[in-house]
Amino acid sequence: MTQSLPAAVSHAAFRLLRSHEIESLQLRVDQYEHLATGATHYHLAAESSENVFLVALRTVPTDSTGVAHILEHTALCGSERYPVRDPFFMMLRRSLNTFMNAFTSSDWTAYPFASQNRKDFANLLDVYLDAVFFSRLDPLDFAQEGHRVEFAEPGNPDSELVFKGVVFNEMKGARSSVPSTLWQTLCEHLFPTNTYHYDSGGDPEHIPDLSYAQLKAFYQSHYHPSNAIFMTFGDIPAHEHQAVFQERALARFQRLSQRIDVPLEQRYSAPRRIERPYALDDSGDTARKTHIVVGWLLGESADLQQLLEAQLLSSVLLDNSASPLMQALETTTLGQAPSPLCGLEDSQREMVFSCGIEGSEAASADALEALVLGVIESVATEGVPPAQLEAVLHQLELHQREISGDGYPYGLQLILQALSPATHHADPVAVLDLDPVIATLQENIRDPEYIRNLARRRLLDNPHRVTLIMTPDTELSARRLAREAERLAALKSGMSEADKQATLELAQKLEQRQQQVGDLSILPKVTLADVPASLPEPEYREHRQNGLTLTTYTQGTNGLVYQQLVSPLPALDATATGLLPLYTRILTEVGLGSEDYLAVQHRQAATVGSIGASAALRGAIDDEQQVQGCFTLSSKALARNSEAQIALMQDSLQRLRFDESGRIRELVAQARARREQSVTGNGHGLAMTAASAGMSPLAQINHLHSGLEGIRSLKALDDKLGSDSQLQDLVGRLRDIHSAVTAMQPQLLAIADEHAIDAVSRQALSAWGASIHPDTSKALFTAAPVREARRELWIANTQVNFCARAYPTVPVGHPDAAALTVLGGFMRNGFLHRSIREQGGAYGGGASQDSGIAAFRFYSYRDPRLLDTLADFDRAIAWVLETRHEDSALEEAILGVIGSLDKPASPAGEARQHFYQRMFGRSHEQREAFRRAILDVSLEDLRQVAQRYLDPALASTAVVTSRKQYESLGSAVAELGLQVEVL
Repeated sequence: MTQSLPAAVSHAAFRLLRSHEIESLQLRVDQYEHLATGATHYHLAAESSENVFLVALRTVPTDSTGVAHILEHTALCGSERYPVRDPFFMMLRRSLNTFMNAFTSSDWTAYPFASQNRKDFANLLDVYLDAVFFSRLDPLDFAQEGHRVEFAEPGNPDSELVFKGVVFNEMKGARSSVPSTLWQTLCEHLFPTNTYHYDSGGDPEHIPDLSYAQLKAFYQSHYHPSNAIFMTFGDIPAHEHQAVFQERALARFQRLSQRIDVPLEQRYSAPRRIERPYALDDSGDTARKTHIVVGWLLGESADLQQLLEAQLLSSVLLDNSASPLMQALETTTLGQAPSPLCGLEDSQREMVFSCGIEGSEAASADALEALVLGVIESVATEGVPPAQLEAVLHQLELHQREISGDGYPYGLQLILQALSPATHHADPVAVLDLDPVIATLQENIRDPEYIRNLARRRLLDNPHRVTLIMTPDTELSARRLAREAERLAALKSGMSEADKQATLELAQKLEQRQQQVGDLSILPKVTLADVPASLPEPEYREHRQNGLTLTTYTQGTNGLVYQQLVSPLPALDATATGLLPLYTRILTEVGLGSEDYLAVQHRQAATVGSIGASAALRGAIDDEQQVQGCFTLSSKALARNSEAQIALMQDSLQRLRFDESGRIRELVAQARARREQSVTGNGHGLAMTAASAGMSPLAQINHLHSGLEGIRSLKALDDKLGSDSQLQDLVGRLRDIHSAVTAMQPQLLAIADEHAIDAVSRQALSAWGASIHPDTSKALFTAAPVREARRELWIANTQVNFCARAYPTVPVGHPDAAALTVLGGFMRNGFLHRSIREQGGAYGGGASQDSGIAAFRFYSYRDPRLLDTLADFDRAIAWVLETRHEDSALEEAILGVIGSLDKPASPAGEARQHFYQRMFGRSHEQREAFRRAILDVSLEDLRQVAQRYLDPALASTAVVTSRKQYESLGSAVAELGLQVEVL
């Protein structure tokens, strides 16, 4: 395939250093150097119209003020050629991008985007280059994005001072995440002397220490082409990119002699033990809420041999429930579940291997250490079976071949994979082209001593080890707030009248700047004329044999086969409906026939890349009160394993064991631990799900399955399962669900490339046709209609708020659905972004129509405010109805919707989407009609649907907050009619 790519050609300002073809990825990597500055350009040439750009700077902070993170935000707030306020968010609205963002890592800052439209790509490239290399860094933007002090009562210098700032509040939210706190604390002690010792995102207690002068100095020393790595992917030739790099930026720079890198850490001569508290904003019992993590500092990630040996060792120990260390952590009575930190972190210069437990006690640290070291000693002494090592290499090969792209664009995923070694002045090509490495590892593992020596050398004989014990402290947040209040009080007491006036003026200037519109015509844009008239429909075939239907898609899957068995969801009572997520989780995690779950885990690792079950529910396109559902068993495998893949799927349905009740008990505890940790990362989604739970049956089930009610129910279930009778009752209910599910008439889905699809079709129809005997009398799943308002306040372990408000609307088949969909982006662009993020200080906020549940929803994310944000939701509606709006704002909102509708998935993902859309009544014609309706929405349509559906009397509200914030609200909770729920 790579032979068809055009030859590598450089621009005159660059020189080609090398070209390397990677057949398994169907691309070629070309490495270039900019002659004048030494900037590196890696171009991943591929036959893909979704082109990707990224420029990264090595950023190495020496404190926890968050300078690199705040600079990432501030750099995007206006530049030399685009001196408007917030060009980044403006371009989000004037673009057909498939991805657009910026990231701050521990030792690099990156600015990536992707687009399928050449004009759009060129527009974004201009804006990004100018933002990175010629940022204005306005002091007011630093105050908005980083930190500032204001008087709590605007305009009243006698009121208290408060800290404000987007990053300040974002990192308060991050510090509410226990896994984030665990990782940062572990790094603090594994890296006592270099940049990883500090929090590159910023510690809220240290962010206010950062001065504007320090920010500018960091920019000048780090944001230079000599310290830059350019990466591109797609079918635009490298020399075309380079011409723009040169003209728009690089021609104005000369090479710097300074080399920015991370020094190697000084090694400990003996292991250390650290005990620290974490904030638990809950007045309940703190028993069994301690986290214990053991972490090692390993070798350099830039050394390919060390990297792959570390990955191999980590996979052998932790890859699945049958891996020796993961098995020990899952089954030990010392804790409730393995730590979320289990695994290898290889993105930093020196790698970290960590493992541990959560739901424990500090007194168990000795026993946990002994358990971990004992398992590793066993591997070092006895080794592991050759079949297990082969399975690990099988997973590496499958991961290498898979063309993903259902989350980040595929090209961006490859670029981010290559970025870490490039950051550390090493070869990124080697980590992309794994075929030779896998071949070498295949040879190495033939020596029984190989894995034993790795375990001993890398871990047992490695004294740079830290055991971290993090204990819950229900007063820690209060002490932090008290220190913050003392700091602000001291600051105010030292203020002169001139200082107070300056503080008032800063707030006034910032508000004036936030209200400015500016000359947006200087920003490039695409228009509706650039939108494709229609989208292609994936081709498929249907095969019928012995009453069984198989749908096949021939897609470019690079040697992988994706297979699914899909059946209608049977009628279930309320209890069984609530247990569906647990049932689908345990289905591929327990034993099959004569094989216990450990043997099945080995079999899965050797046979498939993944296997899992799920239940999908959808509202009808013309009636949200009508719900249909399906059960899916899905897997992916290399084409050579397709027959074994089918056999594994059959056994997973037909030979499922329910006698491993201890394993089921462990899975419930693990699910609980993961769900409890999800609140601070997805609080806005959970709040929206709660607010809209009364809009339709599907919305109600979503709240029960994946929402706050689901987390609370899972906690209650886990607490009950200490009783053997309760555990057996659960097992019985799960067995009943399985019997009902497997009695339904299924259909099959297969996705593969043209070399494999025919063989897979024959295998699937033959194997499944002989083993399926459905009961056609079984009733289908239904749910009772629901349409009610809900008003809830959920108390959780968080230092920031998540607010949501929802209104009942219409399903996707209704004529008003298109206008409501555009209205969400219109409100976010024109009102909510400014009021909630820029002025309110939340990390994010917006609105969207969810036609699947027939609800229009407002939200805020990591928000320091609560009541004012709810008021802003109301003001946004008034803004739509009472303000005279420009057609350009409407066009931007439409472009945003079209960009999300047209965003490509992976080849397999596009086929899956098409299959399920057809199954749930969303034909290609219906989706094209909806897309045309989006393009035809008018300003009057927006006003009418806002007036018709966003009636305050029909609003539902849900907020997620801390107990302290709840207590501070006083009578406002009752005035809003909020029912208090404790998570």
